[in-house]
Amino acid sequence: MLPNQRISYGRTRRRRNHHALTAGTSTLCPISGMPKQHHRVSKESGYVRPGLRISVPKLGIGIEQK
Repeated sequence: MLPNQRISYGRTRRRRNHHALTAGTSTLCPISGMPKQHHRVSKESGYVRPGLRISVPKLGIGIEQK
């Protein structure tokens, strides 16, 4: 079965207009000063948000660096 009519180049481009990727935003960790993504843990300090710090020694997250 074939489509009834070929989709025009302009209509295809307008549909794909919203498919572009955007760069992730980052902020500075208030404890270590290193960049981190929003709502993610900082690898150096284990900081996520005020009042929440995570420590995973096996992965090296939130442990004191020597």
